[in-house]
Amino acid sequence: QVQLAESGGGAVQAGGSLRLSCAASGRISDKFYMGWFRQAPGKEREIVSAMTWSGDNIFYARFVKGRFTISRDNAKNTLYLQMNSLKPEDTAVYYCARGDSGEFQIGQQYYAYWGQGTQVTVSS
Repeated sequence: QVQLAESGGGAVQAGGSLRLSCAASGRISDKFYMGWFRQAPGKEREIVSAMTWSGDNIFYARFVKGRFTISRDNAKNTLYLQMNSLKPEDTAVYYCARGDSGEFQIGQQYYAYWGQGTQVTVSS
């Protein structure tokens, strides 16, 4: 079983920054891809960013390009999301998710393991 635990959420003003972390534990021996998703109140969950084990393939949603950076430390089994220039519309619960070791995918249905989420609130 795989466990994912997000941290780093909080409340910031527009233009501020936050760094989310996702620590993975359990059966994590495979070289899997991972991603960040978010769900705003009244909206469906959407992908924010994802990356492969090696980092040779990285995806960013159009609405975060140039502002957010995804990274991972495989030795620490930790995924990160650096969020800069935050906007009120970035307010959401952010989830970390783990895919598998196969072909890189960004659809939610390909991510079998999910964290509990961390709240990010951006005020204007």
